Amino acid sequence: MAEIKLEAKIRTDFGKGAARRSRREDMVPAVIYGHGDAPKHVAIYNHALMMALKTPNALIRLDVDGESELVIPKAVQREAIRGFLVHVDFLAVKKGEKVTVEVPIHVEGDLAPGANLLEHLLNTLPLEAEATHIPESVTVSVAGLDAGDSVHAKDITLPTGSALAIDEETVVLQVVAAQAEAPAAGEGDESAEG
Repeated sequence: MAEIKLEAKIRTDFGKGAARRSRREDMVPAVIYGHGDAPKHVAIYNHALMMALKTPNALIRLDVDGESELVIPKAVQREAIRGFLVHVDFLAVKKGEKVTVEVPIHVEGDLAPGANLLEHLLNTLPLEAEATHIPESVTVSVAGLDAGDSVHAKDITLPTGSALAIDEETVVLQVVAAQAEAPAAGEGDESAEG
């Protein structure tokens, strides 16, 4: 995964008022945690950060007042209605360091013929991976699966250098038989009156 380079400015004002001022200037307040260092409070240009966060588990190189900091997003807060960025927590990482991330699951293939439904118990798979080699997604084939079949975490082929960060017996996907709805009261009743 390629690094995304962004510019950040150190924040010295804190609280709701300072955060609102940052947002009016089209900046998103953020905090960088990690490696036992004191948290760094920064502000990042909204549009550039929004574009960077379109990539799951983006590896971001922040230029913070001349210093370079390698980070991944850990918590992204968005405004509930319009979805704009409110605040971001970043985890500082180093090359070679292992991190735990949630990787999107992509499904491919067709289920066995019949009225079956695929139920996603997990939409992301927790993995431990090297910070500079975080996989963008994992692919799971459901080709030929029938009602009652399931895919466990251990059944998924992991990208090189990744390991499961959950119990390998965890059910990720399962196939269930579609159930027909019972007729509403009175619909199936054709008894003659009178």
